[in-house]
Amino acid sequence: MKPSFEKVPSEAESSFQLLHLDQQSFDAAYHFHPEFELTFIRRSHGRRYIGSAVDSYGPGDLVLVGANTPHCWISEGEAGDHLAQATVIQFAKNFAGEQLLSLPEMRSIRNLLENTTGGILFRGADRDLIASKMEKCSQAVGVERLAAFLEVLGLAAAATATESVDVLFPFIPSAADTERISRVYACIVERYQQDLSIKEVANAVHLTPTAFCRYFKSVTRKTFIEAITEFRLNQARRLLTSTSLSVFEVCFESGFGNLSYFTKCFKKATGITPLQYRRKFQRR
Repeated sequence: MKPSFEKVPSEAESSFQLLHLDQQSFDAAYHFHPEFELTFIRRSHGRRYIGSAVDSYGPGDLVLVGANTPHCWISEGEAGDHLAQATVIQFAKNFAGEQLLSLPEMRSIRNLLENTTGGILFRGADRDLIASKMEKCSQAVGVERLAAFLEVLGLAAAATATESVDVLFPFIPSAADTERISRVYACIVERYQQDLSIKEVANAVHLTPTAFCRYFKSVTRKTFIEAITEFRLNQARRLLTSTSLSVFEVCFESGFGNLSYFTKCFKKATGITPLQYRRKFQRR
């Protein structure tokens, strides 16, 4: 997957973009844009990438992705007509002007947008209600369409059945920094199962290895080794809970070349071994 900046087109008669996707499969490149994105999967299953989080997704998956947060959905299995369907709303933070968000009645929505630096996964009744209001929004026009969208945001802000989606790096105000770090993350997504040297990644962003290490740490507050290890561990968690692969197979599938090192890293991050983690999940 190659990194890309996506220009979200504006609609002449709407302050936000609403799309009904109906494709053979989801295979968009890993990308980012300054707009927030609320995506509801109606049909498809595969892997969802948001920041450093890699998870399985299926029908009913509903996620709010923060501004400038790298993301993509990749379908798995055979492609075919109408096998990948989703409803997507993309909107800028100031979609209705700064004055609207400053109103007291908008406090909860303002807090939602300010605190969504990675992603928010919605579950249960909250998810179902938000998804139904997204459909209502898609059928409305004019003022009713805007009112329906504000209702969607209000429900998202009030939702309690949610789960935060971690990011590889914190929100970065600079567009140049965001694009450069996104290129680094794209290298990790594409090559995490292989040996990926600092020199290779530094070349991809046109820096010397020494300059890259300093730059990456200053922006992400992590070393590159810490970042790629975090990504591999997230991938390992997904494989342990969603597949029947052995711990040995998970070790190599998630990019660790040594079982003892994998176990050591996993236990340091979670407090338990990979096998204990799987058993804990299976008992839920």
